[in-house]
Amino acid sequence: MTAPGPQQSRRRAGRRAGENRTREAILDAARRSFAEHGYDGATIRGIAAAAGVNPALVHHFYGTKERLFAAAMRLPVLPSEIVAGAFGAARDRLGDDFQAHLGEVVVAAVLRAWDVTEIRAAFLGLLRTAATTDQGQAMLREFVTSTILASLVRAAGLGDDAEGRYRAALVASQVVGLGFTRYLLGLEPIASARIEDLVAAIGPAVQRYLTGDLDPKAPLRSRGTP
Repeated sequence: MTAPGPQQSRRRAGRRAGENRTREAILDAARRSFAEHGYDGATIRGIAAAAGVNPALVHHFYGTKERLFAAAMRLPVLPSEIVAGAFGAARDRLGDDFQAHLGEVVVAAVLRAWDVTEIRAAFLGLLRTAATTDQGQAMLREFVTSTILASLVRAAGLGDDAEGRYRAALVASQVVGLGFTRYLLGLEPIASARIEDLVAAIGPAVQRYLTGDLDPKAPLRSRGTP
C-alpha cells in the first residue's frame, strides 16, 4: 500500500476546499445582508438562505451574530470580549475599589486595544464607512448599541433601562471621539500622548458618566423638549 504523498498529506491536514467555499459564501452573504438591513435587521436565517446553506451551518462556523459580523468585517477581536476581559481583570486587581475606577478601566482598555495595529485598522475602517454612507452609519450604530454598549451595561452593573443606556451612550461618545481624535485626525498632543496620561485626564469624565449624578430626566427627553 502506497504512503500518501506530501500534497495529499497537506490536503488532509488543512481545511477542505469545499469548507472554504462555504465559509466565503456565508461571509459574502453576511456582508450584503448587514449592508442592506443593518446589524439588527440582518438575521442568521436570512444570511444562511442567501448563502444557500442551513442556518445550523452558520452557527457551526461562526456561533453568534456578533462573531459573524466580526468575521465579515474582518474585526480581529470581539468588542464584547475586550469589555468583559478588561472588567474581569480590573475586578481581580482592584477588589472593592473596582467601582471607583470604572472610568479609568474603560479608557485604558479602549486605548490599549486601539494601539494594536489590526484592531486600529478595523476600527478606522468602520468609522470611515459610517462617515460616508447612510447604510454604514446605521450598521455601525446598531452594532455598537447591540454589542458594545450592551456589554458595557452588563459589565459596569448599569441598569438595563433608559438611564443605564443613556450612561453607556455618553461613554461611547467620549471614547469614540477619543479614537477619532487620536487615530484618525492625529490631533496633537493627544495623538502622541501616553496612554497613562490620557487615562488620568479622561477617566474621571467617563467615571461620572457611569456612576456620577446625572439629570434623571435627561435620558427620557428628546431634542427640543423643554
